[in-house]
Amino acid sequence: MSEGWYDVAQICTNGHVINAYTRSSPQHNENHCHICGQPTIAKCPHCQTEIRGEYHSSVVFIFSSHYKKPLFCPSCGQAYPWTVAVMQGARDLSDELENLTPEEREQLKGSLDDIIRDSPQATVAATRFKRLAAKAGRTAADGLKEIMIDLVSETAKKIIWPT
Repeated sequence: MSEGWYDVAQICTNGHVINAYTRSSPQHNENHCHICGQPTIAKCPHCQTEIRGEYHSSVVFIFSSHYKKPLFCPSCGQAYPWTVAVMQGARDLSDELENLTPEEREQLKGSLDDIIRDSPQATVAATRFKRLAAKAGRTAADGLKEIMIDLVSETAKKIIWPT
């Protein structure tokens, strides 16, 4: 019985998954994203390791894809371009929050890395993020959620948005 294998994924630099099966279904590959027009990549820009795509199994047939794009390269540990872009968007929005002091804005930005990496500080960071987002106001909190929802670790999601 042969083992399964991972295909290679193609994702645009803004994070739209173009093809989780670039080897087995190359006809779906695109040089630029059909959603936003950004270039697509299939390798880590830092170390050139291929981006892990969907899993192929010789014993189990999967009817639908549950592919979730990675945030960081498992080879070099660097953030992929879409992770960097989302984090920058959240930092930029944090700088615009008028209901927070400059120190609170910095605290909010400082919490971002821990809530996406599921670090030992994730619970503290998520609690801080929730408090500061609430203080910033409903519109700001909703904007931060919209930007961050796909990156935030499951641990932090349970604290920040416990629905």
